[in-house]
Amino acid sequence: MRKAKSPLQTVPPGHPNDRGGKAQPMLIVEDLRKYFPIHAGPLNRKVAEVKAVDGISFSVVKGETLGVVGESGCGKSTMARLLMHLMPKDTGHLIFDGDAVAEPTGISLRELRRNLQMVFQDSYSSLNPRLPIEESIAYGPCVHGAKRAEAKAIARDLLEKVGLRPELFGARYPHELSGGQKQRVNIARALALNPRMLILDEAVSALDKSVEAQVLQLLGYLKRHFNLTYMFISHDLHVVQYISDRVLVMYLGQIVEIGPVDEIYNSPRHPYTRALLNSRLSMDPDERVETAPLVGDPPNPIDPPSGCRFRTRCPFAEEVCAANAPPLGRSSSPLDHLAACHMAHEGSGHSRANQSPAILRPSIPPVAAPVQRIHA
Repeated sequence: MRKAKSPLQTVPPGHPNDRGGKAQPMLIVEDLRKYFPIHAGPLNRKVAEVKAVDGISFSVVKGETLGVVGESGCGKSTMARLLMHLMPKDTGHLIFDGDAVAEPTGISLRELRRNLQMVFQDSYSSLNPRLPIEESIAYGPCVHGAKRAEAKAIARDLLEKVGLRPELFGARYPHELSGGQKQRVNIARALALNPRMLILDEAVSALDKSVEAQVLQLLGYLKRHFNLTYMFISHDLHVVQYISDRVLVMYLGQIVEIGPVDEIYNSPRHPYTRALLNSRLSMDPDERVETAPLVGDPPNPIDPPSGCRFRTRCPFAEEVCAANAPPLGRSSSPLDHLAACHMAHEGSGHSRANQSPAILRPSIPPVAAPVQRIHA
């Protein structure tokens, strides 16, 4: 019997949906801010604001995986939800493939969500417990105008692509699946609208290591097959090094460093990045951490420190760090390595500004052998 043609084919470079061309970044973020008001008093007036995301700007290149790291509470997940318009932003501009988002002459939110999808950390609460797996995946295409038979064909094809046999798993409910299987279903559901970019917010952090490795390999296959772009948010620095092409480091609602993954991991320019890398467990049993790489609690996001926000925990802090906020700078190429630190800018007034970035090199070897990343 002849096999039916799959409704989801490999997406080649130069796809008709690629409106801006190869040189146009997939996503440009400019001056994105989100403050959460705090109300108190008998009249419930606003008395303060939590600066969750405070003026970040960056771009995501087509076909790359941008890793996002930082401590809990630094604003990673809030940023992801702002990009997806799951919560309103206070200020900022988003440009998707050359089109301004939610502008009269740009791309609508409906069209944005066809092209930009998100996979959440909690795989169970992301699924409707009353819908079978096949129905959950087919729901999105049906809402966007696909006929029911076509939507079910897409769901079955995607189940096959994420490693779940549709005849066995299509009729099951979420409570009948393991954590890894539920996350595969969430990935399939995110791909049901044939998007061009995925935001993966701690998508593998709740999985066992063996299952995590399988899901990472699956993400690599899907990226090549559908010509996808990823934003990968994670606390696991080893996973970020394995899967990413570039890394963005956040601290207290701001970007402190961004650059190619090899440069970030081998020659960090910001003391906070160095502390993060030194917090990893070494593969060598003779390499033991005897002192904490970072001391103190993060400052209150309601009233962050003046100047550099990391200065209260930085061993290299000087007067200039309290007086002036260090600029991150503008990137002119994906290969640019930028750091919001006075030591990384000559003429900033910091005593170490003219020294080599080697002073911030991690003291702990990252791994015992070179990492074979997923995009290679």
